[in-house]
Amino acid sequence: MDLVLSLLLQILYVIANLALISLGLAIIFGMMRVINLAHGEFLMLGGYTVVVATNNGVNLWIAMLVLAPLVVGVIGVIVERLLIRWLYGRMVDTLLATWGLSLLFIGLVTTIFGASTSTTIAPPLGVVTIGDYTSSGYELFLIVVTIALLVAVYATLKLTTLGLVARGTMQNADMASALGVSTSTIYMITFGLGAAVSGLAGGLLAPITGVLPTIGSIYIAKAFITVISGGAAILAGTASASVLLGGINGVVSFLTGPTIGEVALLVTAIILLRLMPTGITGRFFKKSQ
Repeated sequence: MDLVLSLLLQILYVIANLALISLGLAIIFGMMRVINLAHGEFLMLGGYTVVVATNNGVNLWIAMLVLAPLVVGVIGVIVERLLIRWLYGRMVDTLLATWGLSLLFIGLVTTIFGASTSTTIAPPLGVVTIGDYTSSGYELFLIVVTIALLVAVYATLKLTTLGLVARGTMQNADMASALGVSTSTIYMITFGLGAAVSGLAGGLLAPITGVLPTIGSIYIAKAFITVISGGAAILAGTASASVLLGGINGVVSFLTGPTIGEVALLVTAIILLRLMPTGITGRFFKKSQ
């Protein structure tokens, strides 16, 4: 029983990890149809924000929960104003532009901090004992935070005026503009929100994964696979794809090792998209958000 509970917690952590790194991309790609290849670098910048802040005496929790989303959110707003705003509706151009942006971020961070971080952040909260097994208390914390974040994004999109206006603008920008909505401002806020969520995820994962200038390449593939497999509905798609892909990854990793687990995740996504080209929500939850 202890082994089953320990395995269940590890699978839940893998699912939460996948949802956490994908949610910011789901907001930007799912709502705005912007292919953001710099998503991994937004996560990386969140991690570096935590490293720099804690090295300068800032409390770790403040660095992760406040500074990381704030700094990356501001960077996202600047990127949207200077680059992305000119490329809406041109998916190939946004792909190339954000790819160049990712290379720029990697180059700048490498120049400033070097190819590796000099200080690692120890995960807080210690360990949790489950019979003869132990689990990281911080991993349990990440599961709770991911659930809370999904609920917060859902509440923002569904229960606030900003969420209503944002969803309306993404569906029909001309109509929203005719009704007096500043679509340019809504695009900026939405992109900044997606970047802030990515920064929060990168900051929260920094104590577990460490931080390197090229760590974004680890995140980006999984995030895109999850978002595309989930389909058009932002939250339902991200959550359902994370549960399916993360669950298979966690089980296979436990049985055979992490490398085969990653392969199983990719194979599952390929089969899923072959059977459901519009993703999980395109097939089952067409009206979900």
